[in-house]
Amino acid sequence: MTEFQTVIGLEFHAELKTKTKIFCSCPTTFAGEPNTHVCPVCLGLPGVLPVLNKRAVELAMKAGLALNCQISPFSKFDRKNYFYPDLPKAYQVTQYPLPICKSGYITVPDADGNEKNIRINRIHLEEDAGKLVHSGESITTSNYSLPDYNRAAVPLIEIVSEPDMASAEEAKAFGDKLKLILEYAGVSDVKMEQGSLRCDVNISLMPKGSDKLGTKVEIKNLNSFRAMHRAIQFEEDRQRRMIERGEKIVQETRTWDEGSGQTLSMRSKENDHDYRYFPEPDLVPTVITPEWIEAVRSELPELPDKREKRLKEECGLSYYDCAQIVATPALAFFFDEVAKIFDDKKTIANWLIGDVSRLINVAEKEYEQIPIAADDLAYLLEQAKSGAINNNSAKAVLEEMFASGKKPAEIISERGFAQISDSSALEEAVKAVIEANAKAAEDFRAGKQQAMGFLMGQVMKATKGQANPNLVKELLAKMLK
Repeated sequence: MTEFQTVIGLEFHAELKTKTKIFCSCPTTFAGEPNTHVCPVCLGLPGVLPVLNKRAVELAMKAGLALNCQISPFSKFDRKNYFYPDLPKAYQVTQYPLPICKSGYITVPDADGNEKNIRINRIHLEEDAGKLVHSGESITTSNYSLPDYNRAAVPLIEIVSEPDMASAEEAKAFGDKLKLILEYAGVSDVKMEQGSLRCDVNISLMPKGSDKLGTKVEIKNLNSFRAMHRAIQFEEDRQRRMIERGEKIVQETRTWDEGSGQTLSMRSKENDHDYRYFPEPDLVPTVITPEWIEAVRSELPELPDKREKRLKEECGLSYYDCAQIVATPALAFFFDEVAKIFDDKKTIANWLIGDVSRLINVAEKEYEQIPIAADDLAYLLEQAKSGAINNNSAKAVLEEMFASGKKPAEIISERGFAQISDSSALEEAVKAVIEANAKAAEDFRAGKQQAMGFLMGQVMKATKGQANPNLVKELLAKMLK
């Protein structure tokens, strides 16, 4: 049986985080009543002229810099001509021969865990199409579809990889890394469930050892990495079985049907010449100076790979802690804010990964909506570290901070969480516990160390959890002698 090599290239469409559309002042906000975020410009009505959104250009440049691309000093827009119901102009304003960014890469782990560079061919700037609202669950199960043009002309970048991926796992790793980088850079909100990040897969099979690529099939508009992974696995198997039966693979566009777990044919795949590209006559070319590139570069934050390395080397965090923090940009930025005030990086990481994340999930909030200030969390951690309050009390204070928005000092005072660390104030309580639990005291004197835990628990109960446990242990050991 012939062994085959899978060849995968990906195209990601990312909507840019601008307030207005690429060529007009219509809002880019998600949802809204259908066909209300539109105007004559984005609908392409006769006589209108587009005006390029400068911020969209800067965000495209920013994406290119974050993805190790070269920024083109000269680029231009073109018209891509095709008819589809979600395209009000019957053409899309995009970039064809002269994209804004080219020749980048992303580093991901391969099947053996080694680093592998996945090349990026180009990033081009374009306008998004509208959206078809289907009567059924998907296009393949619907009797009709209605166009909503609110999304038409939202600024978009298309990120086109080289066919450097050999498995569904590598493709998912590329997608995960790309999504994270775009989110860190502030280029896109990358909410796949809302369609602001979408993926097309180009996949073919060729015999192992061959240098001739097989016939490429496109799988269109995948809106989750789980769907992408499953679609690639299905398509690998489908194409392999067809080749083994002597059937011909045809170049086509297919869709992924989540319900049946298979790809379905949509239409034959067009070639570039079928789109009849020609220069957009209503927009002048875009000239980008080195000074403009550097100004945009200065806006970039510390990106995931560099941040993870710093957290390991400078902060001494474990691989697990780094991965958990870096995976969520808002959490990583919050970590740095707390670390400016409170120096124990491991403690910060434990609280952010543990209780803070738990409370965010319980409240069903986004990490960008953390309802406490960095200096308040730093104050709370300092109180726990110094022994002013115990760990359980600190957790209770944090929950109250999330629920009420109160300052930690106010909550500690109101709920009487201040830890008793005055030995003279605790001696009477310790003495009373020893007298009331004579058998446990004798057991400890007889060498039964577990009796110490019991006696400490009784003291903590008598002081309503406010006693400093280290001091209680010290006093018990002293008095029991």
